[in-house]
Amino acid sequence: MTATLFNASEYLLDRRVQAGDGERLALTGPGGDVTYSQLLERVRRAAAALVDLGLQAEQRIVMFMADSPEFVTVYLAAMRIGAVPVPVSTMLYADGLAELLRDSRARLLALTPGFAEVGYAAASQAPELRGILVSGSGPLSEHSRSRSLAGASTGPRGSDGPVPVHNLDDVCAAAEPLSTVYPTIEDSPAFWLYTSGTTGTPKGAMHRHGSVRVVCETYGAQVLGIRPDDRTISAAKAFFAYGLGNSLLFPLAVGATAILEPAPSRPDTIAARAAECGATLFFAGPTFFAGMLRADLKRDALGGVRLAASAGEALPAALYRRWTEHFGVDILDGIGMTEMLHIFLSNREGQVRPGTTGVAVPGYDLRIVGENGRDLPDGEPGTLLVRGASTATGYWERYDASRLVFQGEWLRTGDTYVRDADGYYACLGRTGDMLKAGGIWVSPAEVETCLLAHDAVAQAVVVAATDPDGLEKPVAFVVRNAGHDVGERELIEFCQRRLPSFKRPRRISFVSSYPTTATGKVRRVELRAAAAVALSAPETAS
Repeated sequence: MTATLFNASEYLLDRRVQAGDGERLALTGPGGDVTYSQLLERVRRAAAALVDLGLQAEQRIVMFMADSPEFVTVYLAAMRIGAVPVPVSTMLYADGLAELLRDSRARLLALTPGFAEVGYAAASQAPELRGILVSGSGPLSEHSRSRSLAGASTGPRGSDGPVPVHNLDDVCAAAEPLSTVYPTIEDSPAFWLYTSGTTGTPKGAMHRHGSVRVVCETYGAQVLGIRPDDRTISAAKAFFAYGLGNSLLFPLAVGATAILEPAPSRPDTIAARAAECGATLFFAGPTFFAGMLRADLKRDALGGVRLAASAGEALPAALYRRWTEHFGVDILDGIGMTEMLHIFLSNREGQVRPGTTGVAVPGYDLRIVGENGRDLPDGEPGTLLVRGASTATGYWERYDASRLVFQGEWLRTGDTYVRDADGYYACLGRTGDMLKAGGIWVSPAEVETCLLAHDAVAQAVVVAATDPDGLEKPVAFVVRNAGHDVGERELIEFCQRRLPSFKRPRRISFVSSYPTTATGKVRRVELRAAAAVALSAPETAS
């Protein structure tokens, strides 16, 4: 039986032009306005250029690129020819990027000018790399402009000599638009996304072409409710799963407009861009939402936004209430994973229950299991498992890790959840973040929620630390609200009045911010090291 042809690039782009959306705006922002027809022309030319450069089906092209029209063009063009785009974090240093180039055995590396220097340094450590594409203008890309495809300029030296450097604009302009699309099917490899690797080596999650349609027609259509007249803006960058959906997959799937912000995400920058470009949907994570409140933005700073979405880590109820009361925009908190491509559990518009992650997204099934792998009843915490058609096929060359996470039809999230009688799920933290104090399990999220109920507390993160007796105790790291000078003793006593004694934090450290991953998640492993030091230090009044 012959499988039906399906290519994610055609689904996101050609389908829209064929539906009459050619003159609609697909992309906007500092990189300029691009209509759907213009984007299709660019993608066809880029696809031809990639073929001319020798990129073949299922070979990888690593994308070390800012959110920009060039990012979208390279991503769609690679999938169009059956190749595998691999967007990676632009926060990497040269050694980290080189590790991913080697691990993926990438044939090409695509760069935007601001990251070209790091890309050059990494390329010299990647023996299988056969070429570099640099987009736009800048010192390095101007150097590469000196010769076109017929005689590319030379860049860093690899094991077989200089790695050719090509200017993306030039090679695309010289190419004849490619009219054909590689005959992929839904199960064909489409793109990879590397996990953050904060607790081990990075792992490439391999996604199918069909997964793009799945997330667009489940979360995108049925939960987010994205419409053709929407304009999306995301604090989360497109190099990881959450941002990729927000800034590329969802808007293109329905003929909406993506606002692409190439600069690092800051509250004032995002708010200004949202106002300038007329954003209606806003995506971020809890840490960024808290930062927006601390930035003293005006109440109408997001006046045109009709809905916000949150993912990456649980959104505390107190933070939800402060943010929605200040900006007047509702937030749909949800959870997604790189391995699932996007959000599979979420609150719904008009049905938000603060402090929960909502209910299963249509098309996904959930289970909460105990240590023995058996399903647990409502009210009992356990590890969350998910099943859905957007699941990655596994990790590239990580057999043991794949078997641990991908368990038959089910994927083990590594998050501890509890479900109530109404079917709403509440996150209690990462399974490995749970701690035992006094022989009883304690959820860091519960202690964090208590701390956030204090007017002086803007953010709170609780981790486990071992005291001098070798026993685990909760330690909190708190960011104060502006204008408040609460002390450690006051906050501990505040918790004592609201929590059982074994749950109260034994120490509280005041910080201005938290160490975070590229996706904005708090790096709890670093805080645990600091917490151990804090437990042995004398208590202070503030």
